[in-house]
Amino acid sequence: MQSGTLIFPVIERLIYGEPAAQAVAAEAARRQAQRVFILASGSLNRNTDEVTRMREALGARCAGVFDRIPSFTPREAVLAATAEARLAAADLIVTFGGGSVTDAGKMVRLCLQNNVSDIDGFDAFRSVTRPDGTRTVPQFAGPTVGQIAVPTTLAGGEFNNQAGCTDLRVQVKHGYRHADLMPRTVVLDPAPSVHAPLRIWLSTGMRAVDHAVEGLCSQFAHPGGDANFIHALKLLSRGLRVVKREPGNLEARLDCAMGVWLSMAGRQGRAQMGASHALGHVLGGSYEIPQGDASSIVLPHVLRFNHAVNAAQQHTVAEAMGCVADEAADAVAALAADIGMPSTLQAVGIERAQFHAIAEHAMQESWLHSNPRPITDVAQIMGILNAAA
Repeated sequence: MQSGTLIFPVIERLIYGEPAAQAVAAEAARRQAQRVFILASGSLNRNTDEVTRMREALGARCAGVFDRIPSFTPREAVLAATAEARLAAADLIVTFGGGSVTDAGKMVRLCLQNNVSDIDGFDAFRSVTRPDGTRTVPQFAGPTVGQIAVPTTLAGGEFNNQAGCTDLRVQVKHGYRHADLMPRTVVLDPAPSVHAPLRIWLSTGMRAVDHAVEGLCSQFAHPGGDANFIHALKLLSRGLRVVKREPGNLEARLDCAMGVWLSMAGRQGRAQMGASHALGHVLGGSYEIPQGDASSIVLPHVLRFNHAVNAAQQHTVAEAMGCVADEAADAVAALAADIGMPSTLQAVGIERAQFHAIAEHAMQESWLHSNPRPITDVAQIMGILNAAA
C-alpha cells in the first residue's frame, strides 16, 4: 500500500491575470507594509515603464529599487542589494523579473534576518551534498521580511523554498533551503513577460517542462502530484509552441505561467527531481549555460538512461505532451526543437574535455541521488554527457 506525507508550502496567494502594479500595491496595503523594496530586472527597469508603474502604484510605500542582479545570482550582488534594503528599512521585498531576481529576493531576506554582510557569511547557510548522496541542510532563522514575486519568465523559483546563489570565487552555484524562503504571494501577469527576450523566455519554459517530467517520472511520485504534472505538461507543450509563433499571445503566456505553478505544486509531496536537474545546476552555476537550455539538451538522454526503470511513467509523459506513439525522450526533444532550443552540448560551447569535471561536480548535487535509476559513479554520468555531446 502506498504511503507518504504531503507538505503544503507557505505560499498564501496566487494572483493571476491582473496587472502586476495594481496587484502588488493592493497586496502591500493588505499586508500593511510601509517600506516596500523592489528588486527588479535591470532591462525591465531601464527599457520599459513597468517598474515605474509599480513604483507609482505603491506611492509612498515604495522605499527603493535595486536593478543590478546578474544571471545566476552572485553573492556580491546579493550583498549589494541587502545593504540597500537594510538602509531603506525594508519591511517587504518585491521581486520583479526572472529566476535570478526571484532567488535574489529570497537571499536578501535571508541576509537581512541573519546579518550576513560579507562573502564568507553565506557559507554557514548553504546546503552541502557529498558524492555519496549524504546531505547537510543547516538550520537557521527563516526570514521575517516577506516577499511578493512577480516573475517575468517561467523559471518557477517563486514556487519553492530553495534559492540558488553563486560563489564566483569557485564558480559554483550553491543551494539554500528554508520553508520561509518561499514568497507568500505570487503575481502572474503575462503582460510584462513580453519584454523578456523570447529566446530566454522559451528556454525557461523548458526548465518548467523538466520539473514536470522528472516529477512525473520520480520513484516517489503520488496521485496528487501526478495530476499537477500531467496538466502542467499539457499547458506547457501547447502554450510554448503558440508563443513561439505568436509572441504577443497573452492567453498562451498565462497558460504557460499556470503550467509552471502546476509543475511546482506537484512537488509538494514526495516527488523528487533527478539527473537532469543535477546536471542543469552544474551547467548553469559553473558554465553559465541557461538551465532551460541544459534541460533541452540533457533531459531526453536522462529519460533514455532511466527508461528501463520507469517506462510506464515515461509513457504518461509522452501522452500528456501529445505524443502517444512516441517515447517521452522523443516528445521532449520534439518540443525543444519546435521552439528553437539547442540539442547538443557542443551547441552551447561545452566540449568533451569538460565532461569529467562536470560529472564529478554533479555527484555533489542532491537531485542526482534521487534519480529513478541509481547513479553511483562518474562513469554513468559520463555516458549521459557523451550521448548529449
